[in-house]
Amino acid sequence: MTTSSSLLISNVRLPDGSAAAVSIEGGRIAAIGPGVTAAPGATVEDGRGALLLPGFVEGHTHIDKSNWGRPWYRNEVGPALTDRIGNEREWRKTSGHDAAAQSLALSRAFVAAGTTRLRTHVDIDTDGGLRYLDGVLQTRQTLADALDMQIVAFPQSGMLIRPGTVELLSRALDAGADVLGALDPALIDRDPAGSLDATFALAERHRKPIDIHLHEPGEVGAFTLNLLLDRVAAHGMQGQVVVSHGFCLGALPERERDALLDRIASLNVALLTSAPASCPVPPLKTCRERGITLFGGNDGIRDTWSPYNVPDMLERAMLIGMRYDLRRDDDLAIALDCVTDAGARGCGFADYGLRAGARADLVLVDAETVAHAIVARPVRRLVVANGRIVARDGAFIGA
Repeated sequence: MTTSSSLLISNVRLPDGSAAAVSIEGGRIAAIGPGVTAAPGATVEDGRGALLLPGFVEGHTHIDKSNWGRPWYRNEVGPALTDRIGNEREWRKTSGHDAAAQSLALSRAFVAAGTTRLRTHVDIDTDGGLRYLDGVLQTRQTLADALDMQIVAFPQSGMLIRPGTVELLSRALDAGADVLGALDPALIDRDPAGSLDATFALAERHRKPIDIHLHEPGEVGAFTLNLLLDRVAAHGMQGQVVVSHGFCLGALPERERDALLDRIASLNVALLTSAPASCPVPPLKTCRERGITLFGGNDGIRDTWSPYNVPDMLERAMLIGMRYDLRRDDDLAIALDCVTDAGARGCGFADYGLRAGARADLVLVDAETVAHAIVARPVRRLVVANGRIVARDGAFIGA
């Protein structure tokens, strides 16, 4: 990892194709564009004509529960959400799973592939208490110079249905979690109004934003979503709430869907999608036309829920492109936006982007264009986080 506070990356191409160099001072982009030269004593990296992209943003993952790098997990779990929740709880009790070690291994792989900002949900329940949070907090501290991490305190087993969970979530927020999570108030807690009231009261008391998993389908999901939006308005939490998944928005009749999207836009609620192949998804272009931030994330990676996904946001951008049938080069740029600028907006990561004054989080790839980078997913030649080189040629070299 570079230690100089001054770095110049020369001979690169910006996403619009123009030639440029980027000067970095004290962890921030000092200048970017043609004719930029090195400050005295700066480390100089020749970009050799590579495409320069902003550091990627993973907007929704679960690094505490991954089996990344461990022996293959044989998945024989049932099809229901409750099957997967119960199976995971039992596996954690019996497998010797170490949230600190596993979250560290997966986070390093994320950085090697160009992710410099990450939001992870961490299970908080009455079986594990704060054990998984403690492990992820350790990883965040270890990788603080390479990865800007937000932690969501997530009640994976439900909130009201498991007494004691609300108190554990409160302790998690005191212990360092940045965001309050929630899960399917109707289908899991079976008390949508009560569950949402408890969620918003807790968020208000701790002054934390909310990120809710909403898997609930169709009319049930629409009912819950309207209750949620009522509380966003009542609690003045505009711009502080993310709805993750939002499957109902991909399955409702257009008129009902559009009415919900209008409310979402007016309250500045953001949406997250992993662009799953087997579930409905919120309408990407329709959301963007309404000014709604819709961003992307992997969800779980190689865990007891699913054998799929890798810690590579260019691959996630490709999957977003495939799920939404994005074929034109300008449409594929939308897929990249979902894992860069839109992700930063949706999660509230500050000082982001390819501009002077932003935190210097950069990725170099050998690709002709943004669209080429997404579909080819070349090895990341260089990754810069907070002004320091933390990965080279696909290998992590940071903390």
